[in-house]
Amino acid sequence: MKKREALTVGQIIEQAIAETGNSQEYDLQRACFCWAEVVGPAINRHTVRRWVDRDTLHVSITSASLKNELQFHIPRLLQLLNQAVGRDVLKNIVIH
Repeated sequence: MKKREALTVGQIIEQAIAETGNSQEYDLQRACFCWAEVVGPAINRHTVRRWVDRDTLHVSITSASLKNELQFHIPRLLQLLNQAVGRDVLKNIVIH
C-alpha cells in the first residue's frame, strides 16, 4: 500500500464536495455565511435574514436608513464577499 501525506479535515471536505459536483453551491452558501464577518456586528445586528438565489445574495435589513446606506456599498460588499470565498461566485446583492 502506498503511503500518502496526511490531509486536513478541510481538505477532505473540499475533495468530497468537489467529487459530488456541488462546489458552486457550497461557495455561494459560504458567501452567504460570510456576510456577518464582512459587514461587522453593528450591521449584522440589523440583518434579519439572508439567502442565495442563483448568483444573487438577498439580505433583509430592519433599518430603512441602513438599507439605503448599504445600497451605495453593494459593489464593495460584492468584492469583499467574493474575496472571502476565494473566487467570484456572487454577481449581485439585493437589500430588502
